[in-house]
Amino acid sequence: MRDDIEFAAADGTVLRGWYYRPEQTSGTWPVVVMSHGFGAVKQMYLDVFAEGLLSAGLGCLVYDHRSFGDSDGHPRQEIDPFLQIADTRDAITYASQLDGADPERIGLWGSSYSGGHALVLAATDRRIRAVVAQVPTISGARNTLRRFPGDGLAEIRTRFAVDRIGRLRGEPTTMVPIVPGLAPDDLTSAGEQDPTRRRVGNDMGAWIAHTPAERLDRWHNEMTLRSQELYASYEPGVHITAVSPTPLLVISMTEDTMTPTDEILAAYQQGHEPKRLILLRGGHFDVYGVHRDTAITAARDWFTQHLTAPG
Repeated sequence: MRDDIEFAAADGTVLRGWYYRPEQTSGTWPVVVMSHGFGAVKQMYLDVFAEGLLSAGLGCLVYDHRSFGDSDGHPRQEIDPFLQIADTRDAITYASQLDGADPERIGLWGSSYSGGHALVLAATDRRIRAVVAQVPTISGARNTLRRFPGDGLAEIRTRFAVDRIGRLRGEPTTMVPIVPGLAPDDLTSAGEQDPTRRRVGNDMGAWIAHTPAERLDRWHNEMTLRSQELYASYEPGVHITAVSPTPLLVISMTEDTMTPTDEILAAYQQGHEPKRLILLRGGHFDVYGVHRDTAITAARDWFTQHLTAPG
């Protein structure tokens, strides 16, 4: 059963999403809080992941980050990891008070950018009793160096400075595409092939092209330039040493260049038990496609083990 929900973040911003409730008539159940990655919205397969967990009797709270999808927030399309983390704390509070929810059995699932948030929150919020970090962001600074090599780094930093001056003067926020080169026609013709049957690797444009168009009607291919600046200063990986004793499952792809595989593996080695690592072959977006069922099963089993087992 799925209900539409909304709740207010600490600053009053209204966040909207879905609450999946197991079909049981009595007692309480664990609830897993779920949110999507960098610039994505819940319709981009979070329902499928949630339904996979629901099949094991796990409740799920799925929501859009502020300024995206059905949630409020301004400026629109701004990806602020620090506000998103604060909002997730509010989502956990809200989830703990939902009908049927057991506040002592709250799980957290995050993917890509929110996979990094999951590490931060699991290390700092002990209400979380189990966590899954799927293809998580580890270091915004080091990833930025990879994405803007050579003179590109100086150029993007100059753009950050110019944008800051413009915003100080009251000028409109500078907007940039999330996926450069993706045309509007690519969205209207999306979904011609089943994304679970074709590898798309690290190409977000290819993933979008193989996503059904109806799953993209709340997604817009733009973000504020400031989102990139905030990304460059975000270091969730440093928190992984403090996640224990909360059980941590990390799901990584073997050839990920978006949230680089080597960064994830190095961070995982720094973490403490209880923990588990699952490596799936392919690039970043294959975890949402050809390996989606495997990733769902792994997360479901992890939460079942740590949220529903006796004791």
